[in-house]
Amino acid sequence: MVNTERSVLVRKYFEEKKFVDSSIASFNNLIDKGMQEVIEENKEAEPAIIPHNIEKFKIRFGRITVGKPEITEADGSKRPIYPMEARLRKISYHAPIFLEVSSYINDIQRENFIAEIGKMPIMLKSKYCHLSGLSREDLIKRGEDPTDPGGYFIINGTERVIINVEDLAPNNFMVESDGPGQATGRYFASRGSYKIPHSIEKKKDGMYYLSFTRAKQMPLIVVLKALGMIKDEDIMKSISTEKTYDEIILNLFEFVEIKNQEDAIDFVSKRVGIAQAREIRIERTRELIDKFLLPNIGMDASFRATKARTLCKMLKKYIDVASGAREGDDKDHYMNKRIRMSGDLLLDLFRVNFKVLVGDILYNFQRIIKRGKLPSIKVIIRDKLLTSRLYSAMATGEWVGGRQGVSQRMSRTNFLDMVSHLQRVASPLSTTQENLDARALHCTHLGRLCPLETPEGTNIGLRKNMAMLCSLSQASDENEVLAKLKTAGLREVA
Repeated sequence: MVNTERSVLVRKYFEEKKFVDSSIASFNNLIDKGMQEVIEENKEAEPAIIPHNIEKFKIRFGRITVGKPEITEADGSKRPIYPMEARLRKISYHAPIFLEVSSYINDIQRENFIAEIGKMPIMLKSKYCHLSGLSREDLIKRGEDPTDPGGYFIINGTERVIINVEDLAPNNFMVESDGPGQATGRYFASRGSYKIPHSIEKKKDGMYYLSFTRAKQMPLIVVLKALGMIKDEDIMKSISTEKTYDEIILNLFEFVEIKNQEDAIDFVSKRVGIAQAREIRIERTRELIDKFLLPNIGMDASFRATKARTLCKMLKKYIDVASGAREGDDKDHYMNKRIRMSGDLLLDLFRVNFKVLVGDILYNFQRIIKRGKLPSIKVIIRDKLLTSRLYSAMATGEWVGGRQGVSQRMSRTNFLDMVSHLQRVASPLSTTQENLDARALHCTHLGRLCPLETPEGTNIGLRKNMAMLCSLSQASDENEVLAKLKTAGLREVA
């Protein structure tokens, strides 16, 4: 009786959901929100060379949209294309990307148009695919297998799947204990195209040091003072109001001669190695702190106080773990991991290549300006550039950041093999190193990852597969979450 009920539940689950629902949701999220976020990051471009009679020239990018998959025949005619035709004719299943572009001369609009900037590979069964919402009979008419789950792409007639990548959660301060009195604190600050590693460590001299981008082993107390937290009392209270840490008093005493924010910034600039006049040096260091220190919190001067308080809380956690008052973080715990699906990985690819396209538009514009002409922006957009770069990564599997094997030819040995390939999760760790803890089965894998399906040999434990009933949530907007928490009574620290 129990088995019958269980089989009914499983059947009911798969009537409503597919194995690849999370991948499809990730791709839909990319088209609906992700691509527009990239445009917002790069919404203005200013050429370095402009005609002499013009004071200011700007190119602005507006709304981005993606059409439905289509094919342009040899005679120039366009018509919708279905996946089976793409497979048989060895062509790609893609849709045009349209972007609103406008140019301004001295803040007065010169031209405004919608241009096709390239082609986006479309995931089968996503809401931008022609197969979305078709009945069983219609799918058979179109030459498709009605039980095919989708979740893959067709590039030059080849079915390719983007492998999910397991990564450490960004914007999460993790401290691992290295023995009595010793610990390692790491933090990956992520915001848009910025992904900046930060680390906190304690040296033998008893000083606490912070490292980020060019600022290597910077005394943490000096960084706090550079952020505007000058008073020793404020630093102590921000770290903890319950107890006094002797280690902090030692650090405060060491840098007691730094009495104001400018001196602290100047100290940082000298350590970084900026060799210019004091005013320029301080200005450049301020920019470095605002842009590259905890960019996820904010990237202008108004966020300095929040950054200082965050660093104090991170230091408190570091001291507690090092002293044994608190347990260290387990980086193999799935709470500290995130799975980057096809939408996130394609977003990385689009972000890098859109910047290349903007650079190309500016280069072509400046080249024509040198000839003494003022070109129309419509003429200088090369749509083939973005398309070829996206397709090169999809066809070879070589991704931005030097990762390889992200896109793979889909295995069609049998139905279960195909489903297994679509559910694969790869770790970015090297297969040649031991990494014993990363390869071991962790109790938090239960219900999320399959405990049995992993290859033998060097890949064991690094290449995993999602559990059959596992579904992944999409990343939520931090501002929306904060707004809801504030309505529930969350107060911001003054």
